[in-house]
Amino acid sequence: MSRQPTKQASASLAHWSHPEREPPTIVEGEGCHVVSETGERYLDFLSQLYCVNAGHGNERISSAMSEQLERIAYVSSAKHNDTRDELADRLAAVAPGALSATFFSVSGSEANEAAVQIARGHTGAPKVLTRYQSYHGGTQGAGGLTGDPSTRGALEPYGSTATAKFLPPLPEAFDGAEGEALARRATDHLEYVIRNEGPETVAAVLLEPVGGTSGAYPAPPGYFERVRELCEEYGLLLIADEVITGFGRCGEWFGIQTEVEPDLLTFAKGVTSAYAPLAGVLVRNDIAADVRESGFDLGQTFGGHPVSCAAGLAALDVYADGLLENVRELEKRFEREMRSLAEHDAVTDVRGRGFLWGVEFADPKTDEPFVDPWVEPEADNPVRAVIAEASDRGTLIGAGRPATQVICAPPLCADATAIEEGVDALSASIDAVFG
Repeated sequence: MSRQPTKQASASLAHWSHPEREPPTIVEGEGCHVVSETGERYLDFLSQLYCVNAGHGNERISSAMSEQLERIAYVSSAKHNDTRDELADRLAAVAPGALSATFFSVSGSEANEAAVQIARGHTGAPKVLTRYQSYHGGTQGAGGLTGDPSTRGALEPYGSTATAKFLPPLPEAFDGAEGEALARRATDHLEYVIRNEGPETVAAVLLEPVGGTSGAYPAPPGYFERVRELCEEYGLLLIADEVITGFGRCGEWFGIQTEVEPDLLTFAKGVTSAYAPLAGVLVRNDIAADVRESGFDLGQTFGGHPVSCAAGLAALDVYADGLLENVRELEKRFEREMRSLAEHDAVTDVRGRGFLWGVEFADPKTDEPFVDPWVEPEADNPVRAVIAEASDRGTLIGAGRPATQVICAPPLCADATAIEEGVDALSASIDAVFG
């Protein structure tokens, strides 16, 4: 099923755009729903970009931003500010382990780049190891960390210096292994990469607790524990990329909390429920002391913007006052609803955690993707057609990377009715495209 390009509707160039379909123009939002300029109402089953965790139109967050604007709108990132400092204290209180200080940034890409800069400065080593089929950002540096060929291809040759890749813990990468056997084989492979890159040249291992846009894949049992052991054995830092999984997406403050304690943790998106841009890096006590003693020669004008930090403080209150618990209460039901999609012949895998799920598609006759998204036109990709069909049915979902899958990640305020509505729309869209 292919769609013809529509007439360009705006002088604004959309990010991650595709020529076959113009996206809707969103003008209003409340809770789990948004409204377009032409009056169509959509269930936002993706939280826009996995980021409007508290839902649209939350007055507690917008009021906090307004109050901050009335006091002082901007304070240089080279100085301290009471709102910024308070948010840093609150983040330390909910962060895992000994993470106690925050270097604020603007976006997830910049937070990951800052984390790498801090890790390299602390260890004196240049390299960072990341997984294939990962996503860590689209700026020049973060794009080099990303394991997505389309992102790297758009940035190379400049975006891939001082990084090395290793295989993710996916069965297809390790001869169909699953569970603890998969964890062991995947981490044995990681150790092989560490040893062959030279441990003394590696500053850190950077990975997502749950694969985000790259497939919503959780780690098998024992995986993160073994990664932690390898980092300690070879003197490497462990960086958790929580840009998507942070702030309740997986039912806890951070997705890594049920696994291990990282040395650094990056965040963005949900920290303000996307009401204002904000990101950052949480670091251990000794790393923070190192930064304070040595200084930090780089910075960002809008890092830790006071209005964004005010939004972050209010968002933390909203999450603590029921949204984290809502995810915990509904995650099993959400899982059952999502796994029911496996009844479709074109669906080969359904995976995820909390309010972050991916649905993988393949040709049931060959068990291969319908198209190779790296080399074939996106207009011929039926997965894109599923997303377009769901939009026509009033539900917004997203494309995974690679585009052989769709991702569902509703706001944390979604109730059972919204979950059922979103999954039903996706199921009907799969039927419409694949029959």
